[in-house]
Amino acid sequence: MIAVPFIVVENCKEEIHYYQRVLGGEVTILRKQGEEVLNADLEVEGAVIKFADTRAAKPALKGDYVRVFLKIETEHAFGGIYDAFSAEGIVNTAVYEAPFNGLLAIVTDRNGVCWVLSYYRT
Repeated sequence: MIAVPFIVVENCKEEIHYYQRVLGGEVTILRKQGEEVLNADLEVEGAVIKFADTRAAKPALKGDYVRVFLKIETEHAFGGIYDAFSAEGIVNTAVYEAPFNGLLAIVTDRNGVCWVLSYYRT
């Protein structure tokens, strides 16, 4: 079994590129209706994050029930992602030295998606 984050956003066409700027990777548009993007994937270093527009997914409410855990490969990348998400979002837990010899932070991005960012030192 493989669990894949599935994020619902308003204006998927714009937001998929926001996440690509923050996380890197390649965007694949899966479904369009005219110029609107209804579903898209973002592949980053072998991982896939799925996105859907609110018009396609029709969410009942916006909530903080699921968080996306990112294990980030370098401290530099960790800092860049943290800075980008926190610039337009909310810092729930600022960066701190975690007990696993690494860094941890929790940030809610501009779309209300809560990310648990982690970097493990080797």
